[in-house]
Amino acid sequence: MSPSKRLVVGQGQISGYISIFLAVLALLGILCFHYPEKLTTLEFREIYTKDSMEALMLGGVIASFFFCLLSLILAKKLKWAWPGFVLAALAVILGALSVEGRDVAKSSWHFGLDWMILDLLLMVAIFVPIELFFPKNNEQSRFHEEWRTDLTYFVISHLFIQFFGIVTQKPAVLFFGWIGLDKLHTWVQGLPFIVALFIAFFTTDLFQYWAHRFFHTRVSLWRFHSIHHSTQNMDWLAGSRTHFIDIFFTRAMTFIPLYILGFSSTVFNVYIIFIAIHAVLIHANTRINFGPLKYIFTTPQYHHWHHCEDPKYYGHNFASIFPFIDMMFGTYYLPGKEWPAGTGVHEAEYPKGFIKQSIYPFTKSPFDTDLKMEERSDR
Repeated sequence: MSPSKRLVVGQGQISGYISIFLAVLALLGILCFHYPEKLTTLEFREIYTKDSMEALMLGGVIASFFFCLLSLILAKKLKWAWPGFVLAALAVILGALSVEGRDVAKSSWHFGLDWMILDLLLMVAIFVPIELFFPKNNEQSRFHEEWRTDLTYFVISHLFIQFFGIVTQKPAVLFFGWIGLDKLHTWVQGLPFIVALFIAFFTTDLFQYWAHRFFHTRVSLWRFHSIHHSTQNMDWLAGSRTHFIDIFFTRAMTFIPLYILGFSSTVFNVYIIFIAIHAVLIHANTRINFGPLKYIFTTPQYHHWHHCEDPKYYGHNFASIFPFIDMMFGTYYLPGKEWPAGTGVHEAEYPKGFIKQSIYPFTKSPFDTDLKMEERSDR
């Protein structure tokens, strides 16, 4: 697929890629059924059932064959249809139509392959159609030159969910675990659901705001966070491009109010689902401006200004959920219906690829040839 060419509806490419995508997920899903102790996540096994996953597996394989056939009909050639057919057939051979869930033994470690599959399926189902039919940048291809790098960030962050979860929760437990919080937890869990949910959104966003702003105003940390800003192709995968140092610090700060206030599992799960979808939305390549809602919740337009390449617009829109937090601290910027001309980091150079980008900030600064940070961003 040419990086400069957008997908066109009705030519068979889209259905062919959907067929491949679903077949790959089915193959990965088979691994989860066979090795649940090491490839699935305890927290998510408590949310879904084995029956629902068996049904999802069956539906995915059938859908893969359907889109394979559709691609063949539309394109009138096998170019985009045969890979999905082969992969889906392999999934059937490996037991996709007959796998059954089973009881899972305790395991001291695991990868979050189930979380990766389910989240990737959900995000693709929501945002690929949005970006296809309502794009902000009409010239940007779904397969731009760095999409594989961003997908790698997505995969790594999901597979190592146990590791990231343990590390980011440690500071909250270490600094606040000795305080008796039971009475506070009981009071918070007794609040009306909407009130508790708003408190969860506001407190986490307030902590995230200052953690985010801290990374922008400390040159030793900005070189790590600037990796997130390095993409010039804003889309639903762009938010995944985050250096692990950035992840540790920001998520650790965000977890503090969740730990101290001890929200109910219902509030916590709704918060996690909202954040998972919303964080992807604000990076998406979509022109939808959400009307008056854009003054209540952050939107793609709002966050794209935060990623603006032009230095004169740096230092705005640090909030993740509520724009009024930026208003409170003087960093709000939303000029009507206008969008930034470009995104990225104007004054820096970055290597290509996940591994090189992960190592680079430890060895050199994106802004000069060493770690002295003589040149810096004013973001």
